[in-house]
Amino acid sequence: MKTTPLTDTHIALGAKMVDFAGFYMPVRYSSDLDEHHCVRKAAGMFDVSHMGEFLVKGENALAFLQKIVSNDISKLEKGQAMYGYLPNESGGVVDDLLVYHIEENHYLCVVNAGNIDKDWAWFNMHNSEGAALTNLSEDTALLAIQGPNALAILQTLTSVDLTSIPYYRFTIGTFAGVDNVIISNTGYTGAGGFEVYFNKENAVTVWNKILEAGKPFGLQPIGLGARDTLRLEKGFCLYGNDIDDTTSPLEAGLGWVTKFNKDFIAKDILQQQKTAGLKNKLVGFSMIDRGIPRGHYLIKDVAGNEIGHVTSGTQSPTLGYGIGLGYVATAFAAIDTEIYIDIRGKLLKAKVVKLPFL
Repeated sequence: MKTTPLTDTHIALGAKMVDFAGFYMPVRYSSDLDEHHCVRKAAGMFDVSHMGEFLVKGENALAFLQKIVSNDISKLEKGQAMYGYLPNESGGVVDDLLVYHIEENHYLCVVNAGNIDKDWAWFNMHNSEGAALTNLSEDTALLAIQGPNALAILQTLTSVDLTSIPYYRFTIGTFAGVDNVIISNTGYTGAGGFEVYFNKENAVTVWNKILEAGKPFGLQPIGLGARDTLRLEKGFCLYGNDIDDTTSPLEAGLGWVTKFNKDFIAKDILQQQKTAGLKNKLVGFSMIDRGIPRGHYLIKDVAGNEIGHVTSGTQSPTLGYGIGLGYVATAFAAIDTEIYIDIRGKLLKAKVVKLPFL
């Protein structure tokens, strides 16, 4: 398994370590429930250095990104980040990603850990524009500090005014004594906070400084278990669960980052889907009967007919009942529609709800 610059640090802190996307990662330090509540109520720090980072530079950088990314990168201002996905030639999803506009003709793409090699090959295979591509994944550390106290904690470690960085904006400055750190108002928890990107050589130092600064604010290190329940409460897709190479991004609710005012890979296929009407839709649902939905459970109607399947599910630590995401036939996708989750042969009632769950 691959490691991050902080693997030994996690082990020393007593974390339970698991294989995640080929990386040896902490799934929890104490309990998933405690760590989840810590992020929602105070602050938590995640090692997400397993994520991939690709630099895209040169006079054709924009043209290249416009072709391979679904969103309209031409609208991306300097100092701004944008969410989108990489459509494949059949209209599925190679990966979802963030694109950061660093300077003119200079972008940073952040991709999922399990897709680094696949995405890097995809970038190079489609680079007929001759953009300058650099894979920084093995040299980059990435920490996410999330929760209502995140800003106060991080502000003690930088002279950059963090209140001046709006959501999905970033700046580059000195942080925790390290120069050229990307400080980004982004995250995967919906609890607010920042992500910081820097050279992996400084990972242990920066991690320890943040932990120390966060002690008065209740900061704790957080594992992958809580990361999953936090993102699910906000209805955020997880690649490999809710979207993949075979799923339609339009059915997955990613039409808002699919811009048909430009040419991109599989545009015609997705345009045809949109025109013809979608057959299925990714919806959020909450359990009415007691039960915890899990990925791959079947979704049925009241008569027991199969109408879809669960892609992500859990017992919501904040809400106290089962929630999930799943694809259903569009006839069952309206808010408040009653559906049934097949849990070990029992049909348990649920209803379609508006996202996010909280």
